[in-house]
Amino acid sequence: MDIYLAAALAAATCWSVAGFVSAGPAKHLGAIAFNRVRLSFVFVMLSGFAWFSGGWASIDDNVFLPLICSGFVGVFLGDTALFLTLNRMGPRRTAILFGTNAPMAAVLGWWWLGESLNLQSVLGIVLTVAGVVLAVIFGKRQSQIHQWEEIRGALWVGVLLGLAAALSQAVGSLLARPAMLAGADPVAASALRVGVGALGLTVLMSLPIRAFKRQGAYSAKVLGTVAVTGLLGMAIGMTLLLFALRGGEVGIVSTLSSTSPVIQLPLLWWLTKECPAKTAWIGAGLVIIGTALIFSA
Repeated sequence: MDIYLAAALAAATCWSVAGFVSAGPAKHLGAIAFNRVRLSFVFVMLSGFAWFSGGWASIDDNVFLPLICSGFVGVFLGDTALFLTLNRMGPRRTAILFGTNAPMAAVLGWWWLGESLNLQSVLGIVLTVAGVVLAVIFGKRQSQIHQWEEIRGALWVGVLLGLAAALSQAVGSLLARPAMLAGADPVAASALRVGVGALGLTVLMSLPIRAFKRQGAYSAKVLGTVAVTGLLGMAIGMTLLLFALRGGEVGIVSTLSSTSPVIQLPLLWWLTKECPAKTAWIGAGLVIIGTALIFSA
């Protein structure tokens, strides 16, 4: 297999594993506290690397504001909604819902940037939506009793949070696009976006609102696990994706890197000893096919 395509698949695998590793500490600390610690770890790692590599020199006045806005929407709002979804819906459903960021980005690109949206793209969007409906609503067998398959609270609230996370990711990517085209260093840009997210969550947690406070106590084990999720999901995963985009075709790399919902299913089977429902496999497959059609249009 081409090394760039292998890197794209490895990135998707990192994100799949990070989703499972995140489930425990996110539930223990609460989504907001968990995400603040995670983003803080990642900011230190990325900013240090950007400092050593000289990447910070590329962040000038022309790219600073777009990246700040991208970090606020894509990381502060998007990541927070993502982990709120994880706590309510479990890793499998969260990954499926987050997969809708591809059709959302296509529609936003058409509406906002005037990009083309042909029949193939529309078909991809329809298939992705159908896959999400199958996997989220009909993707669980009655015999599956693992806590990751539980839905906590109202289903519609979890779905809205997952879609909000996907929309924030899509909007955040579009906001960052001009800065990246202007030559911003990817690692420094990511560090700035992550730093905005961590700062926003710190401010949020300082408010006298109980729902925004830490739910459980910090411990060495919890903090270590959070650091691992940040390392897997953002440091290694994003680095692999950037490497893949450097030498691979954008459409193929984007499609392969979005295969997390499918990769998670055998991992879920292995970890829980419960085979996912047929509709979960079909739904995840439709999401990948739909994404492939969108990116190859």
